[in-house]
Amino acid sequence: QVQVVESGGGLVQPGGSLRLSCATSGFPLDHYVIGWFRQVPGKEREGVSCTNSIRDSTYYDDSVKGRFTISRDNAKTTVHLQMNSLKPEDTSVYFCAAGLQTTTVQAMCYPSKMNFWGKGTPVTVSS
Repeated sequence: QVQVVESGGGLVQPGGSLRLSCATSGFPLDHYVIGWFRQVPGKEREGVSCTNSIRDSTYYDDSVKGRFTISRDNAKTTVHLQMNSLKPEDTSVYFCAAGLQTTTVQAMCYPSKMNFWGKGTPVTVSS
């Protein structure tokens, strides 16, 4: 059974940090791109950061470059998103997703390319 489960969201002050985690199971992760996406009401879901199974390639949206870091654990079944220097505009529901890799990691980092989704975890950046 495929499972993608996010955790780690919450309320943080501007300038603070949060670490999101995504636990996966039920599919062969080696051939999948794992990504973090976010969505606010009334807007389309957008790609934040993606990585492939051997971590030879990562992608970050310009809005989070230098502040967010995506990583995978040694067993490669859990993906983390370390979010530093958080801004109010980072407030969103963050989703983890996996897509069978068919092109570059950057080109994969779109909702339409993902096959499996988690239910999301909310992040609120506010004083």
